[in-house]
Amino acid sequence: MTAHFGARLVAAIQTYGPLCVGLDPHAQLLSDWGLPDTAEGVRTFSHTVLDAVTGWCAAVKPQAAFYERHGSAGVAVMESVLATCRERGVLTVLDVKRGDIGSTMSAYAEAYLCARSPLAADSITLSPYLGYGSLRPAVDLARASGRGVWILGLTSNPEGAEVQLVGEPSVAARVIDAVSRDNAGMMPCGDVGLVVGATLPRMPTELGIDLAASGAPILAPGVGAQGASPTDVARHFAGLTERVLVPLSRGVLRAGPAPKALTASARCWTEQLRSALHP
Repeated sequence: MTAHFGARLVAAIQTYGPLCVGLDPHAQLLSDWGLPDTAEGVRTFSHTVLDAVTGWCAAVKPQAAFYERHGSAGVAVMESVLATCRERGVLTVLDVKRGDIGSTMSAYAEAYLCARSPLAADSITLSPYLGYGSLRPAVDLARASGRGVWILGLTSNPEGAEVQLVGEPSVAARVIDAVSRDNAGMMPCGDVGLVVGATLPRMPTELGIDLAASGAPILAPGVGAQGASPTDVARHFAGLTERVLVPLSRGVLRAGPAPKALTASARCWTEQLRSALHP
């Protein structure tokens, strides 16, 4: 890889816009598409979406759970999705939310961030709730291999506040401070990203969170089905718009299974997000 993850991400957002299409082949969606709830149904779904949205999004975000529930055959489909994205130069955010300690964390890192692994993604999501330092094997391997990680900071689910906003400074503020140290001096942004929901009830600064100082790219879930709008993204992440990636799943996928309708949906969301972030 010729550039570190943060630089590649910013370049992709500049070229294709901030949309990240979620690949969430759950049972109801497969049924709505007229597909069987099997690994082959998941394969058809995944590659139909990839064909339709390539060129209209900065990245795709496969949710590992929806592949893993089909066992080894489902994991093989996930491998094929990641391989196709590598071939096409489409950035991937593999949503696995791993978090563990010691050799186990190292093994997770090797599974998803090592170039020789068939499950290698451009970036993965991580949970810091065994302590930020426990994630060091993944953070270090990601950087060494030109990849990135996304640390759960202030998530879009309402239950998250029970853990993330406890204490003074809050757990989230301490996690984000640690991310800032890992990203120090990296341009145009670091390789350690933050997951910060666009559904926050208050501005990040009002919660004691300095996202600008973190140097982190931002993965901002919550737009569409969870109630946030492109305007909310622009308001919460003002000044960070060049490094905000907005994942959308149901908002795009419900347009399927017709490829042209999926393309039109991705294009529409990209235009809405660009318009809100760059008025």
